[in-house]
Amino acid sequence: MNVGTMFPKALFCAAVLALAGPAAGQEPPFPQRGAIEITVLFPAGSSADVTARLLADGMSKQLGAKVIVFNRPGAGGAIGYKYVAAQKPDGYSVVWNSNSVSTTYHSGMMPLDYRAFDAVARVLVESPVIAVRGDSKWKSLGELIAEAKSRPKQVTVGNSGIGSHTHISSVALFKTAGAEVIDVPFGAAQVVPSLLGAQVDAVVQLPAALSGYVKTGQIRLLAALTSARDPALSDVPTAREQGFDVSLEAWRGIAVPKGTPRAAIAALEGAIRKAAESTDFAQASERLGVRPAFMPAEEFGNLIAKEDAELARIMQLIGLKK
Repeated sequence: MNVGTMFPKALFCAAVLALAGPAAGQEPPFPQRGAIEITVLFPAGSSADVTARLLADGMSKQLGAKVIVFNRPGAGGAIGYKYVAAQKPDGYSVVWNSNSVSTTYHSGMMPLDYRAFDAVARVLVESPVIAVRGDSKWKSLGELIAEAKSRPKQVTVGNSGIGSHTHISSVALFKTAGAEVIDVPFGAAQVVPSLLGAQVDAVVQLPAALSGYVKTGQIRLLAALTSARDPALSDVPTAREQGFDVSLEAWRGIAVPKGTPRAAIAALEGAIRKAAESTDFAQASERLGVRPAFMPAEEFGNLIAKEDAELARIMQLIGLKK
């Protein structure tokens, strides 16, 4: 055996294999090219947009690749969901999803459901709140509901669009209370200005869009629609504390088109975990009124499936399921 002649051949073969890329059956490392695009289902300035940009910054640092937010609003999220579902399942196009993946489908606004996507990670949770202007005569949820009962279909309550999480939360609250109000759907970015401009009496909204106005006293929070008080809103009583058994916590996370390689999902999940558990994210979340709540892909997927069935039941009860 001529070792001297075989050794260069071995080196040559190794070099060829390295240039050939991953072995058959192996997925290439992720990311390898270009930017990763996060589709946000609502306009710039909305709570969904603000929190998505916060996450994108953290993910960019972890992945060493640009993570860019694109706003694709409309139809309760259907436009953005349909866009992402139609993209190549390679991990470079993701959606900042929420409970809306179920509510938009069950309200008949979208032909595809959560099964068109693979879950990557839950990132945070938000507490739907009912709010009024700071100068409102209503100081508690009980006072507002008493008024709504005394003047059926006279009190107006804004939400982020027909079939949205805030719409369902609002309908569930007032139906539980036995009060009839006028639901007023807006584009997400128009909800808060409509309350401040006295176009509606109250709104059901997520805290991220309200936090700045609450701090200045322009908006007053009457109740959180959660099972227990949100630590970030410790002075805001829940609806349950005030005698109205309604709890509809909202979550946000990342999903990708069905069939995305596991390697890409794992890389995204790892980057999201580090970003969501960072001190910077925690501090920014506190300022925005949201709570970091990382959940890995498999567990998150199970949560979405379980909740989809529950939301279908609620929407059927309140007449929103198509």
